[in-house]
Amino acid sequence: MSNKQYDSNVLRRVASADMCAGCGGCAAVAPAQIDMEMSGKGWLRPVQHAPISADAEARIAEFCPGHRMTLDAKARPDHRLWGPVIRARTGYASDPNLRHQGSSGGVISAIATYLLASREADIVLQNHASADNPVGNEPMRSLSEADVFGAAGSRYYPSAPLAGLNDALDTRKKIAFVGKPCDVAALRGMAKNDPRINEYVVIAISFFCAGVPSHAGAMELLDTMGTSPDEIAAFRYRGDGWPGYATAQLKDGTKRSKSYSESWGSVLSRHIQKRCKLCPDGTGGFADLVCADAWETDADGYPLFEEREGISLILSRTPPGEALIRRAVQAQAINVADFDAEQIAPMQPGQVRKRQFLLSRLLAMRVLFRKTPYFRGFHLAANARRAGWKANLRQFAGMSFRELTRR
Repeated sequence: MSNKQYDSNVLRRVASADMCAGCGGCAAVAPAQIDMEMSGKGWLRPVQHAPISADAEARIAEFCPGHRMTLDAKARPDHRLWGPVIRARTGYASDPNLRHQGSSGGVISAIATYLLASREADIVLQNHASADNPVGNEPMRSLSEADVFGAAGSRYYPSAPLAGLNDALDTRKKIAFVGKPCDVAALRGMAKNDPRINEYVVIAISFFCAGVPSHAGAMELLDTMGTSPDEIAAFRYRGDGWPGYATAQLKDGTKRSKSYSESWGSVLSRHIQKRCKLCPDGTGGFADLVCADAWETDADGYPLFEEREGISLILSRTPPGEALIRRAVQAQAINVADFDAEQIAPMQPGQVRKRQFLLSRLLAMRVLFRKTPYFRGFHLAANARRAGWKANLRQFAGMSFRELTRR
């Protein structure tokens, strides 16, 4: 490989197209040259401070989710909407406190706790509320049940867990990785050129993701609660019930709360970064196992967001993921029941729409000579056909209008 040092063409291309997912993988590959910093628009973005090697550039091009994503199901059953699925279940954490604390039944937290207790993993690399910014995130190495409990619950704010990967790998301990679908996709790509990942990362866990809201979204949410960052001691986006309330714990001891529909539906979902709106894999197809909200639906098939005991949708995607779920059940860490994957669609209508209309949105951008990532293995054409040409034409026209007006 050449020893030439230069600015990253991949990062420049991704940034110019506004296609960065903010995963932090590039910073993990070149930690001395690239930092993840908050952009003016309120998302984590790589900032290159020094030239990187040709080797680092090639590695970034291999895995960057804003550049390309290729999902290979190999011999696994490959659902056109939900990706590789070995087995579908619903379930919840056996520990009632963990079930209540975590989002959608606490299964990810319960499995993380099981991995540490059984010594199958020494570290759970996951996001945790930032010590300096209660609404923000930072990568954390959970080493105990208490650490996992403290990190439980969704965090709807920019995060870059891969930025903490090198430090975790340097410990030469067994790592369970928990991240967004794009984080896990990048991790798999990084593993092709970094043998430490396959050696030390024993399991990769993800979840269904509707996108990453910006810092501005969090600030608007606080404003609707009638508070500000300076007044907050702690902040939760989800959990403490299902779906749970967005709750600001103020320094004066009082609390301010918004329901899930008010916080996510009315505020945060309007601040999603562009790459997330063009995501082919909001369902974590690269992970060993994924969890999601197993929403109950009304007569029209729309999810109900009434408070109740949490239930997770659980999909095993690889043999190691399936084996882990079985061991967690055997250890009584989680309770599960089989579920028909064909019944997921009413629970997750947003994920269905994203898969069905992604191809028409990408085509609209390419017609306008906009740069887009390269996606393969996500059944985009088959899903578009299911949606019908009229619906896709509307999506094509809408995307074209937004690009032409830069909305």
